[in-house]
Amino acid sequence: MKTLKKHLILLCAALMVTAGMLNAQEETLINFDNSKPGALPADWTNATGKWMVKQDGNHKMLTQTAKNRGSYFNVAVYEKASPKDVVMSVDIRAVSGREDQGGGLVWRYTDIKNYYIVRFNPLEDNYRFYKVENGRRIQLASAAHITLPEGKWFTVKVVAKGNKVNCYLNGKKYLEKTDDTFTKPGKTGFWTKADAVSDFDNFNFMAK
Repeated sequence: MKTLKKHLILLCAALMVTAGMLNAQEETLINFDNSKPGALPADWTNATGKWMVKQDGNHKMLTQTAKNRGSYFNVAVYEKASPKDVVMSVDIRAVSGREDQGGGLVWRYTDIKNYYIVRFNPLEDNYRFYKVENGRRIQLASAAHITLPEGKWFTVKVVAKGNKVNCYLNGKKYLEKTDDTFTKPGKTGFWTKADAVSDFDNFNFMAK
């Protein structure tokens, strides 16, 4: 009887661990269809810039509307999860911008001065992976001569595991890099630079 009870306890513990692993790897899709236009949705923080939900016909999305200048980074932070290893993607549409356009994804975000970011810039036709460390943006990898249809949605995807990062654009891997700057879990979010007005939708992520 004691042996049977012991086996049942071990089985229950194994099931709990398995359930925890499944929950940790659960895929989450966030769109903004149930959010109020003109406001920041729940679970998001406007770190810098001006972020709000925009209504476009029957469609809603999160948009960055501030028209800043120079090396000013506009960041919206998702507060509900702080993964270290993550697979995530987002659909982005460049609306306007004379200095900068497009945008990208932020992860392992500690504060506005420390995080990773990958972004596509339609004005420069390049896709780049950076770290922002102590407020200084440093380029880690770059792919050039990428031309996408103007005004159309494109998809940025990141796979970050340990110190290895793979970055995809519209399903194609362009960047692969290792970096050991940020090794702890951090928040995720969206990013634009300067006067880049951009729409973001279908934020899909899975903590690994």
